[in-house]
Amino acid sequence: MKVTKAQAQANRTHIVETASTLFREKGFDGVGVADLMAAAGFTHGGFYKHFGSKVDLMAESAACGTLQTAALLADVDIAEVVRLYLSREHRDARAAGCTMAALGGDAARQPTVVRATFAEGIERLSAALSAADTSMNGMDAERARARSLVILAQMVGAIIMSRACPDDSSLADEILASCRNELCSPDGQAQR
Repeated sequence: MKVTKAQAQANRTHIVETASTLFREKGFDGVGVADLMAAAGFTHGGFYKHFGSKVDLMAESAACGTLQTAALLADVDIAEVVRLYLSREHRDARAAGCTMAALGGDAARQPTVVRATFAEGIERLSAALSAADTSMNGMDAERARARSLVILAQMVGAIIMSRACPDDSSLADEILASCRNELCSPDGQAQR
């Protein structure tokens, strides 16, 4: 039976979303095409009907992941973003968490198309943080951009460092708490 264009697009979207989750959980090199397609409910042979290469899928899945994270930041104030992002729940949910924190190190060793997708994701997340941080209202554009990049870098770095510690490590929790406290003042408002 022939697959309609709409069904083919839905299948592709499902593969990208599945890949996004698996790559965040296991890394780009930790997931083969056959395993990925099986997890998505398709045969290995169907992969090349949708993608030219695994690298193409890596880039598309990274874009999917950063779009998901940016969507979660919409309509949330910066203090809540920091609390949610720098939580043990986010730290422990690698497959459902931020693509930057899960795959940023892997991306640095990938082809240009993947690194370019990560750069676009950084831009997207930085813009989302700027929108969430009302303390940036009235700041000149250069200062607001610098602030959002610092916040993003600190949050991503904190998750990476916390995940590098053993799961039951008090240091893992201390890293998250220290960065939450540094980024948010006692009254819950993001610091300038």
